[in-house]
Amino acid sequence: MALTRREFVRGGVAAFTVSFAAPSFLSDLARAQGRSRRNLVVLYLSGGNDALSTLIPYNDAQYQGRRPTIAIPASSVLQIGSDKAGTALGLHPRLTGLRTIFNAGRLALIQRTGYANSSRSHFEGTDIWSTGDPRSPQGNGWLGRYLDTLPSPVDPLTAWSTAGVIPRTLQSSRVGVPSIPTVQDYAFASPNTTIAAEVQFARESATRISSHLPVDQPHLAFVNASSQAAFATLDRVVQVGSYSSSVTYPNNGFAMALRTIAGAMVKGVGTKVFWVQTGGFDTHASQDPTADAGAYVKLMVSLNDGLTAFYNDLKNLALLSDTLLLSFSEFGRRVTENGSKGTDHGAASVLLAMGGGVHGGLFGTAPSLGADPQNPTLENNASDVRYETDFRSVYAKVIDNWLGGDSIGVLGGNFRKSGLDFI
Repeated sequence: MALTRREFVRGGVAAFTVSFAAPSFLSDLARAQGRSRRNLVVLYLSGGNDALSTLIPYNDAQYQGRRPTIAIPASSVLQIGSDKAGTALGLHPRLTGLRTIFNAGRLALIQRTGYANSSRSHFEGTDIWSTGDPRSPQGNGWLGRYLDTLPSPVDPLTAWSTAGVIPRTLQSSRVGVPSIPTVQDYAFASPNTTIAAEVQFARESATRISSHLPVDQPHLAFVNASSQAAFATLDRVVQVGSYSSSVTYPNNGFAMALRTIAGAMVKGVGTKVFWVQTGGFDTHASQDPTADAGAYVKLMVSLNDGLTAFYNDLKNLALLSDTLLLSFSEFGRRVTENGSKGTDHGAASVLLAMGGGVHGGLFGTAPSLGADPQNPTLENNASDVRYETDFRSVYAKVIDNWLGGDSIGVLGGNFRKSGLDFI
């Protein structure tokens, strides 16, 4: 089967095992980077999250007026105080665990985050947030570029995607990132699976073959080097499967991915950047954010229960202070509900930052939802929320203050913003 380098990089374990039928995918010599043991978990809410149903300006009369069937009643929201403009805000009623974390000072909510002339396209919007470049979102990811700044040799498990592909956010020029959705599938594939000695012999043979890195055949060298990386990390990844969590996680893919991440931290496999994602946020119809069986209620239950379990697990294991979780979605959604009792693609949204080093609270100001086309907090003829905080300012804070990198070099400009002190 022919396989391009781009397909190889994007396809992760699946592409590698199909084409090579040996290990799963990328890793390397387990070298310490000599930096902090801090962990970054990037959470992608796929589909475009409706910020006005996550963080609710419940006293704004236009909130109810422009959302007559999907507005969350003021009596139901979980009140968390007012922002610096005095707007009273509350969380979705199913985010009880996140409110507890907020009240503990370990959850920051960054309002109206986005960029000028926001794309309403899922594909372009995701690429823009992934690369950190609204003008040319075809390059490597913002975290991929950060990984490229790490001193060699880079531990091949420095980053780990729990999704089935390598997200653009983690694509880099010189650091291979493994895609490992399930630890059990990260294994050497041998036809002699019942004979241990044969399996070991096959693995050793494949390791010797991959040790040849011909300088005149760069594509073969790339494949062989990636093979070496996979072989070198197999045993480390296997350890994660034996992790016994200190709390019970919900039995769904999102929560299980978070449990795997916690296990990787506990086992000390060397990863410092993790990717996890959960979908269903493209709520064009039947959003129903209040009924138990409503689509948005289910999203909030899954988000709340998974993140709360993860937070408590890390807290019990004394790993919370070393961990920062940052969420994003490709765009927010329209202020006014549509004819299908849902919301269409919008612009700015809310970001969540959670962890032991987070200075929790409300950052930025909520939009005023009046439909006047001159409303400075809205755009697109007052249809969408206008951004107040450039999303790259959030990235800059993470790179500078958490990862210890240089955000100007990684992001290609100075996006540091005073007052954005969530870490």
